[in-house]
This record gives sequence, structure tokens and C-alpha cells, in this order.
Amino acid sequence: MVESRTDRIQKQVGTVVEMPVLGSVVLPPREKLAFYAGLGLLAVFEIVEWPIALTVAAGHVLADQQHWRLAQGVGEALEEV
Repeated sequence: MVESRTDRIQKQVGTVVEMPVLGSVVLPPREKLAFYAGLGLLAVFEIVEWPIALTVAAGHVLADQQHWRLAQGVGEALEEV
């Protein structure tokens, strides 16, 4: 089955959900959401300490943002050509 552009974008970026109080919230893709949920469970069951879990999650978010900025920059460069 051929996936559409929208499906590919949602797979990479995530899904936008409208929340009553918060407004538009971008949820990460399922794979990343599962990673964060697993990390949270490890912290809840005290397999990993909370500061370590938060540090790993923050590093993961920052790495994803950097990757997205790089991809966006490449896309803008290609538009100019």
C-alpha cells in the first residue's frame, strides 16, 4: 500500500490534537510516544531514578528538535534552488 504525503509527515512530525485549554498540541509519533511512556514506567517502578529519566527524555526531545531544524533547513535550501 502506498502511503500519502500526509501519512509520511504525521509519521515523522506527529499528530496535532486540539486541547480545550492548551490549544493545538503536537503529539510525537507512536514510536517516540512509546519510548517516553516506557521511560516513565521505568521511573515509576524505580528501575531508573527520576532525574536520570528526565535527563534522558530532555536529551531525546532536544535531539529531535535539532534533527527537525536540520531537515527544515535542507528543505528551505531546496526551495530556493
